[in-house]
Amino acid sequence: MRDSNKKNKNGLTEKEFLNRYVPGDYERPSNTVDMLLFTVDDLPVEGKDPNKALKILLIKRGDHPYIGCWAVPGGFVNIEEGVSAACYRELKEETNVENVYFEQLKTFGDDVNRDPRMRVISVAYMALSDKSNIKPKAGDDADDAKWFTVKKMFIDSKGTGTQRSDTYNILLTSDDGEIKIGYSVTESFEKNGVVTVKVPSYKVLDWSKEELAFDHIEEIDCALERLKNKIEYTPIAFSLLPEYFTLREAQKVFEAILNVEKPLTRANFRRKIKKMVVKTEKEKITSGRPATCYKFNEDWQHSFLDE
Repeated sequence: MRDSNKKNKNGLTEKEFLNRYVPGDYERPSNTVDMLLFTVDDLPVEGKDPNKALKILLIKRGDHPYIGCWAVPGGFVNIEEGVSAACYRELKEETNVENVYFEQLKTFGDDVNRDPRMRVISVAYMALSDKSNIKPKAGDDADDAKWFTVKKMFIDSKGTGTQRSDTYNILLTSDDGEIKIGYSVTESFEKNGVVTVKVPSYKVLDWSKEELAFDHIEEIDCALERLKNKIEYTPIAFSLLPEYFTLREAQKVFEAILNVEKPLTRANFRRKIKKMVVKTEKEKITSGRPATCYKFNEDWQHSFLDE
């Protein structure tokens, strides 16, 4: 139990200690928040129902450092401000987006030189949201705000076990097609006790005329991996679907998040999500034919026994 009258080795009570404590006597990092906002949008296919593409909202920095570079929205946490509150404030100020649910992704700070201004530790948040409800508009220190289609594509693999390294390309393309950003990602593997961990490194592709600010490519890569994992044990994908949807629509959303090269097997997908959805009496016309609509099963809970 806390005892504020207990004295430390210098004979000071807590009150006496705090009266003498000067924060400026100690070096300390600054804290920022970054917000990775994802959506899924239609990708037209001639003569067929549209596919879906995973997209992320980026802003163009209007000031140094990395002036003119694209970045994840974010900024510094005020001294009397909660971290989550800073997340919402910065998103509103830089993109005019609000009322979006975020969840904490990861704290970034292993690279002590990640920000050229000073020692900065950043708490990254991520969320999925319906694009139709978001109308981004640059503000504060951002010159522009755009949606970018984001894809992580496997290139090759070398070696085996902890000697293995996998190579991927991460490509980001703005909705208007004018901005294309590309990175090569090399994932090596290291043993940490009984766990094998991935250690990624990033390099801007030769053809890319743009680069992301700070270490935001690492944040995006981390978020892509988290999304692929969360879709297996949470209902996060259903936040991108209307209340009533067809199983085909649901499959396309899952495929966009999983970034599969080939469509998922229809039978396997429907078996996988059968407990997550409830059949309704509603129908929707797709490909010229009526299709049964489903809705998310509010009573669904993930169970490893079902896998």
